Amino acid sequence: MNPRLIAIAGPLKESHFALPTEEVTIGRDASNLLPISDPSVSRRHCVVSHEAEQFKIRDLKSRNGTLINGIPVQEQYLKHGDQISIGDSIFVFLLEDTEEGFVGRQVEFEDDSIAKSTVRLRPADVLYLQPDKILSELPATSRLARNLNVLLKISRVVHSIRDLQALQDEILSLTFEVSPAERGAILLDGTHAKDFASVFARSRQATDPRTVRVSRTVARQVLEQGVSVLGSDVAASENLSDLESVIASEVRSLLCVPLIVFDKVIGCIYLDSTNPVMRFDEDHLQLVTAIAGISAVALENARQLEWLRQENERLNTEINLEHSLLGESAVMKNVYQFLARVAPTDSTVLIDGESGTGKELAARAIHHNSQRADKAFVAINCAAITETLLESELFGYEKGAFTGATAQKKGKLEVAHGGVVFLDEIGELAPALQSKLLRVIQEREFERVGGTRPVEVDIRLIAATNKNLAEAVRTSTFRQDLFYRLNVVSVTMPPLRERKEDIPQLASYFINKYSKRCKAKAKPLSEEACACLMNYDWPGNVRELENAIERALVLGAGDLILPEDLPEAVLERAAPAGMTAKYHSALKETKKQLILAAIDDAKGNYTEAARALGLHPNYLHRLIRNLDLRQELKASGRR
Repeated sequence: MNPRLIAIAGPLKESHFALPTEEVTIGRDASNLLPISDPSVSRRHCVVSHEAEQFKIRDLKSRNGTLINGIPVQEQYLKHGDQISIGDSIFVFLLEDTEEGFVGRQVEFEDDSIAKSTVRLRPADVLYLQPDKILSELPATSRLARNLNVLLKISRVVHSIRDLQALQDEILSLTFEVSPAERGAILLDGTHAKDFASVFARSRQATDPRTVRVSRTVARQVLEQGVSVLGSDVAASENLSDLESVIASEVRSLLCVPLIVFDKVIGCIYLDSTNPVMRFDEDHLQLVTAIAGISAVALENARQLEWLRQENERLNTEINLEHSLLGESAVMKNVYQFLARVAPTDSTVLIDGESGTGKELAARAIHHNSQRADKAFVAINCAAITETLLESELFGYEKGAFTGATAQKKGKLEVAHGGVVFLDEIGELAPALQSKLLRVIQEREFERVGGTRPVEVDIRLIAATNKNLAEAVRTSTFRQDLFYRLNVVSVTMPPLRERKEDIPQLASYFINKYSKRCKAKAKPLSEEACACLMNYDWPGNVRELENAIERALVLGAGDLILPEDLPEAVLERAAPAGMTAKYHSALKETKKQLILAAIDDAKGNYTEAARALGLHPNYLHRLIRNLDLRQELKASGRR
């Protein structure tokens, strides 16, 4: 087992967390083993525990609840592939390590009734999977020896093919070599054995244009019961002769065996023949069941790999659609020119700027336009992971390095080999890790936690920060040599207040985005609402604008986005020139008078004034700033 959580959404997106045997608490508080910096997450949200070779998640009476595959739960055992929603974060629980095309024939299913098969065989009774019983029957001329050679050939071939269709074609081709089958199909299960998620069929003669007909009744029985079915003489069989679809196809004998992986039936191999002379016998049953036993894991791995490829394509498409920089202002054009110049190189890049200005988007733009675009882009938020977890996340660990390290784990630097590592909030990196990161930048090698052998990596580093690293160097909270290594080429992402001409374009983009996501009607901005957006300074930058637009779409009741649909902080600013809104103007004027009166009563003491108003002092200062009261307070001598 390799139990782990992979974040696919939220502040820790693309982060991997190995699950130890002890309890893992998850929540907003930094004391949690897995802290999430997200206001929608409770301080102690939930806990994942290891019980009798299983992992259980338990909600800790969180405010927004814990969801498994979209359903709120109080306590539940986790299965491989479960999606865990915690606030705005989504984690996937993973327990297992996970050319020319081939044209298969169509499959038509016929529904029949069957009471029992002529011959049944359970996996434990398969002779070919019990080598001790057949050692005495290995003369080169024996049929058994020939069959063993075929099994050896199949075992070598099937585990060297990754493409699902090519693998299925090869399995059927080799099966035709050792059986009288004229047609064959490999059916992989879907939901509750009622449907087949994947079907592949072909005839012995590749040029045979006929559709391969499969008895759904036989296939479903094998899928549900996990036993093989042999009908050596369909016409004479009391049970199989009632299958109308089989008789209509003039099938003389048929064979269907289960594909089993870890005691779970994942599908079946179905064979039939119309030849009255060459029919399936029990030796064919034994052999094909053994072939299925060898091929099942390879088929499941190929299917999982195909799913991962499709999911990777989907995620790449999503990234390209949602993670793009917008804006036509002069400052943004300068950013675009910088990104175009540095993207083709392998230079380390430092991106600074306030929170919410799009530093990660800039890093992804560099990656997508570089020679490493087809390689991994691994993002690490240095502020969202504790120092202990961050070291193992960056460098990985060896088996036995600490309690719970039951197997070797590659770190993100190793996973990103050949690609890009994006270190977000690099200014929050612990001093001990700063020195280790410096060695990685200089030598392009590191050692896993608990390891002694250096691991070499080929990576490009992009770092981002909303802190003044030069000032951090002066105060000795950030290593000077690391700063110089990171600051090879740098760019500052402009705050939204310095490119307000981009606000209408950004607002339009977010309206379209959230109208689809929230299944709400796309509403244009009214002139008054647009004026309010342009008049606000946006301390939270583009991220704050995005949240404001989403809120307006969800809460707005009209056909336009009006000023009253916007957050209160936006409306607290002085009304823009030419805008007439009596209600909002009167509301702001009332706020001003209440604040001024409270400060007068407190003789200029802001803390006392905030207490009298029932506000936090920080909120009072924000109101003073948004309502432009500083000059008035200064002129009146109140401050």
